[in-house]
Amino acid sequence: MSGQMGKSEENLRDVFTKATESAPAIIFIDEIDAIAPKREKAQGEVERRVVSTLLTCMDGMKGRTRVMVMAATNRPNSIDTALRRFGRFDKEIDVGVPDENGRLEILRIHTKNMKLHEEDDADAVDLLEIAKETHGFVGADIAALCTEAAMITIRQKMHLIDLEEDGIDAEILASMSVTKTHFKDALGSATPSALRETKVEIPTVTWEDVGGLEDVKRELQEVVEYPIKYPEQFAKFGQSSSKGVLFYGPPGCGKTLLAKAVANMCQSNFISIKGPELLTMWFGESEANVREVFDKARASAPCILFFDELDSIGKARGNSEGDGGGGSDRVINQLLTEMDGIGAKKNVFIIGATNRADILDPALMRPGRLDQKIFIPLPDTASRRAIFNACLKKTPIAKDVDIASMAAATEGCSGADITSICQRATKFAIRESLERMIAFRRQNPDAGPADVPDDVSHVTRLHFEQCKEADGKYPRSVKGTDMEKYRRQQQSIGGGAPAAARAFDPSGAGQGYNPSADAGQGYVAPQQPGGAPPPAPSGGDESAMYD
Repeated sequence: MSGQMGKSEENLRDVFTKATESAPAIIFIDEIDAIAPKREKAQGEVERRVVSTLLTCMDGMKGRTRVMVMAATNRPNSIDTALRRFGRFDKEIDVGVPDENGRLEILRIHTKNMKLHEEDDADAVDLLEIAKETHGFVGADIAALCTEAAMITIRQKMHLIDLEEDGIDAEILASMSVTKTHFKDALGSATPSALRETKVEIPTVTWEDVGGLEDVKRELQEVVEYPIKYPEQFAKFGQSSSKGVLFYGPPGCGKTLLAKAVANMCQSNFISIKGPELLTMWFGESEANVREVFDKARASAPCILFFDELDSIGKARGNSEGDGGGGSDRVINQLLTEMDGIGAKKNVFIIGATNRADILDPALMRPGRLDQKIFIPLPDTASRRAIFNACLKKTPIAKDVDIASMAAATEGCSGADITSICQRATKFAIRESLERMIAFRRQNPDAGPADVPDDVSHVTRLHFEQCKEADGKYPRSVKGTDMEKYRRQQQSIGGGAPAAARAFDPSGAGQGYNPSADAGQGYVAPQQPGGAPPPAPSGGDESAMYD
């Protein structure tokens, strides 16, 4: 490109002329979208003339000139459509994000000259395991990952290296090797380059951090974790997995925590989206934000898209009063279209969470979209005990703290309420410890830090008692009237806590299988050919049945 009139077109013609004179030749145009944008959207006249010149030069080439034109871009939809027809750029090759096998080959190339830990112990580097954990990484990202792992190895030995010397001691070099831990640390700071504009993370929340909800955990493992970890099982039985799940229920019951835990257990990318983040005041911008989020999720598959506060963008259509442009309806239409557009080859799973499921658009909850509906209730006694244990697993508590009695006393509290109780009790313990330390320093101004007694080393029962309200009960964020509303939602939408699965008995002992029990009302036993009912087994000689 040039600022002089006609100079850009002349430079382009010179390139084609030189290639023709030195045939066979290849003309490679990198970032072609910079010189050949769509003419109807080009800002200046120079870009339009350059595109026209490029089209003329490509049409002027004959087959016997033995000149091949190749171009590269990461914005194919920004190129002028006239370039993408037969006779110009005939073939379009999509160089996509590498799969697990591709990442493994790239890792082997970048680590062939690296000194990896070769001993068969816990620090041994397993490239296959790294390839499984680097979802959405392209070649440049994997190269950066290997470089960062090597830099971490060097940083750990920096105190042994004399920077003023010309070389490094041979013994120090021999002791340096890249281990599995170094790659793990590098993965913590590495992000796929295609997703750096979007907050993509693999959460650190595990199932142990989620107290109770055992049935919900098992259901999530079957719906989300199995398709990502065991896709061959679904291919074996010829069925595709579900595309989405909807969490609904009272606030503070662990909907967001469950989504993070399942993403961590699957070791998949996790994109958390707050519904209002997608909404803007500009016409068409909100729909573009929805498209961009889904495009990034497909590029980093397997990926879990978590829509928190789904009701902010998924309200029922036709009820947006005062919205003259119908912006909210367009957003929900775009959301439905993107859900249907997730191909079978792209392992993208959608999780929606809301406490206002009654105002969601019914089309969101049909089979094929958010077809799995799970109601997250208030925790029962066993679940509350598990939540207390999860919240206090790193907190030193006194022997007089009875978690079982506190779990019984917090009837009607949500998981967030119990977390708040533990935090407030800890705050009271810290306050008491600081008050005693200040009083001791006033009485002993010459005492050092080691002389201060640690009188409050545990959270005691008294600290938990201080969290109670004036009526002697722990605070509750969900009122009784609200729970009645959520019960009505559960009756209308469905999706209660899944029942325990019946164990399969291969011996056939116990109660026999009754197909009518599973079929429900209206079940009719299959007829024999001709309409005759199936024969009843005789109590005598069974061999008569096979005559």
